[in-house]
Amino acid sequence: MGRGDLTNANWVRLEPHLPASGQRGGRWNDHHKVINGILFRVRTGIPWRDLPERFGSWKTIYERHRRWSAEGTWDRILRALQADADLACRIDWSMVGVDSTSSRAHQHAAGAR
Repeated sequence: MGRGDLTNANWVRLEPHLPASGQRGGRWNDHHKVINGILFRVRTGIPWRDLPERFGSWKTIYERHRRWSAEGTWDRILRALQADADLACRIDWSMVGVDSTSSRAHQHAAGAR
């Protein structure tokens, strides 16, 4: 297991919220390995093609991430995990906030030419 990979405890919480494998005709690669590959790429910022081989085919990992993003799967997983954590009193909502004074936008985001 790599330094940033999902722990067994993380996986136990995440697995029930994942789509069933193999809905698109073939047998899907293991969700656990693919999600670890996605997390590695997001954490390091490397190009998809440079993913280490231990995660499997970079194209499989990219396609799963792209498909789940387009279908709203990641949003559903986040909402489900937040609901689970909230029911278990693992979220202190009083500590959640956004301070717009520290948010910066590029000049073009403000309509500048």
